[in-house]
Order: sequence, then C-alpha cells, then structure tokens
Amino acid sequence: MGEPLPEEVVRTMLLLRANSLASGFSGVRPLLVETMLEMLNKKVHPVVPGKGSVGASGDLAPLSHLALVLIGRGEAWYDGKLLPGAVAMQKAGIATITLKAKEGLSLCNGTQAMTAIGALAVYDAEKLACLADLFGALSAEALEAVPLAFDHKIHAIRPHPGQVQTAENMRNLLKDSQIIAEADHGRVQDAYSLRCIPQVHGASKDTIAYVKQVIVREMNSVTDNPLVFPESGEVLSGGNFHGQPVALVMDFLAIAISELANISQLRTERLTNPALSMGLPAFLVEKSGLNDGYMMAQYTAAALVSENKVLSHPASVDSIPTSADQEDHVSMGTIAARKCREVLENTQYVLAIEAICACQGIDFRGKKPAPGLQEAYNAIRSEVCFLSKDKELSADFEAVVKILKDGLLITIKP
Repeated sequence: MGEPLPEEVVRTMLLLRANSLASGFSGVRPLLVETMLEMLNKKVHPVVPGKGSVGASGDLAPLSHLALVLIGRGEAWYDGKLLPGAVAMQKAGIATITLKAKEGLSLCNGTQAMTAIGALAVYDAEKLACLADLFGALSAEALEAVPLAFDHKIHAIRPHPGQVQTAENMRNLLKDSQIIAEADHGRVQDAYSLRCIPQVHGASKDTIAYVKQVIVREMNSVTDNPLVFPESGEVLSGGNFHGQPVALVMDFLAIAISELANISQLRTERLTNPALSMGLPAFLVEKSGLNDGYMMAQYTAAALVSENKVLSHPASVDSIPTSADQEDHVSMGTIAARKCREVLENTQYVLAIEAICACQGIDFRGKKPAPGLQEAYNAIRSEVCFLSKDKELSADFEAVVKILKDGLLITIKP
C-alpha cells in the first residue's frame, strides 16, 4: 500500500531483476528477462506501492506488483496513462507471459526494490557531496573564512580520502579570492561549520564510497530462492533474499547525508545572524526591521535538518517476526532505503538555501567571487536575483534545487 514508487525506481527495479535472472541461477526461461527489457525499452512502468516490504524474504510485495504486469494483471503507466496491466502490455505490443515452474518465485523473491532505491540514492549522494563542498566554499567566502584550515599539510597527516579530497576542493575553489585576501577581521580560526568542512564532508564522502561498494555488489548478486545450479544438478534453498547488507548501509547513508545538511544549516545560520556573520546585515537584507530577508529560509533549513534527525534513526535495528515465525528476523531494508531517499531530498533543499544565502552574502561584500566559484555563483544568480526586499522564496528554492538535480554545477571531484 501507500504512494507508488517513482518511475525511476520502478525502471531500476526492472533492470536489476532482469540482471539477476540473467545470471542463470534462478531456473527461469530467457523469455522473462527479454520481456522485462522490452517493458523498459517501451516504457511500460508497473504501479508498485511503496509500503509493505519488511525486506526479509526479499521485497516480496513490491516485486509481486512488478511481476503482475508481466502476466497481464496489476496496473501500469504507458504513454502517460494509467492502464490495467494487460491493456498497457497490449498497447505497447508486448506479449504477456504464462508462467512455468519456479518462475513465479523467481519474479517476486529478491532485494531489487531496496537496491533500486539505494542505487539511485548513492548516485544522488555522490553529486550532493560535491555540491556541499561547492556551497560550503561560497559560504566561506561570504563569511571571510580563514583559509589556513584547508592547508594540505594538516590533512596529509590524517589521510582519510574524503577529508584530503575535500580540503583540496576548498583550496581550489577559494584560490585567489579577493574577499578573503582583503578580509580584516583578525581571526585565528573559524567556527567548526567552516573550519571542519574537510573533516565532516570528507567523512560523509567516505561513507558514500563504502555504501556504493555494497550496493554495486548487491546489484550484481542473485537474491531469489531456491537457487538452481545446473552444472551440479542441485537446487539449494538458502537466504540470499535477506536484505540485511542493504538495510545497514542505507541507514549509514542516511546518517552521512543528514550530516551534510546539518553542517550546511549551521553555515546558513552564521550567514543570517548579524552576531556571527562578520558584518553582514541581519538576515542578509537591507532595512531588516522592515524586511525579514532570509530569516524564514533559515527556519526552513532548520526544520528540514530536524526532520532528517528523526528519519536517520536506523530502521535496520528493528525486526518483527513474519510468516508464522518462519521469517523471525527481517531486515527492514526497504524502509531504510525509503527513509534515506527522503533525507536526501530534504538535504537538497538545505544546500539550496545555503547557496542562495551565500550568494547574497558575497554580493554584500561588494567584490567578485573567487574564480573557482564564479560559475556556480552565475548559475544561481541566473535563477535567483539579489534580494532587496521581501518576496515569496519558495520558487527560488525550487529553482536552485532543479539546478542541483540537473547536475549542472558538478565541476569538482567527489
């Protein structure tokens, strides 16, 4: 039950299920794989409710909804219309299947729902981590940060890969910054949300890299049951359908992404707070007594960060018996994956808010951004103008999130 999974998730499920069956250990005809690929190519997208899987004997409910359309049942989207499964297949010119022995089990037993959501989340998280560096650098410039914290010697003696790469990104992005070079604040060091960008962003990047290894491995695994080994003539019943490997890393990924939002919101707070912003006007607007400026933007970021903290509570530590206690330990991997996706979407908005506020802060400095930041600044300013008086902000947030999702600003290393 629940809202159907997005089209991109359903398409990924079809591809991953076809890939698993094509490995040759599921005891199915090639026809099933060929039909799934034809559905992908002709854009027949089964309706798959998002809720109902405990990730134990695989994603039974979601994969069953996926499989229904292959046999002419269920519902599917085709050519922009929601149709009965049989009608969608007929209009697309795809023959439905009469299943033979073992094929029903093979279609509905596996981890492809949680893995599909996880694969897309990893892809988006890699982009998001790059953007966190980029927008963190915009904020660092707007707040006249002390760049010594990014010196390569500091990070060479604590050589976590993500930390080292993030520090390099910050050095490159802030190189030749006129604002920072001419800053006259006398500070020795900054608050942690600026000074510790390499350590915090870097740890999240290392987590993303680890999660990616697990997800890629799972994408290319055989996860149904029982399994057929033609060379030895054996049919073996095991537990490859159990979603624990995916469940754990989806919880870990949600925490890592949540921290990118957490530290981003702290930088937004410094940008909008006149006690912390190094001379910027309150809430980044002139005449702040008459205008709220970006006060509500910081509220919104704070709300999303708080929501992320709740969503980052791990699903994988929970288990509840099913199937008359035969399935007495379940993974909750699909719940972990869905929560992770929601954390990621919230974090996109938190970073967009930081980017908008940072550009506003740079404008108040009266100097051009650093050369490494000019392209990002221009892209944001092409959608969001300087805020001189109050207006509705929602459209600005949506415009910058669209830029994020399109990947137009990914010009640095992950």
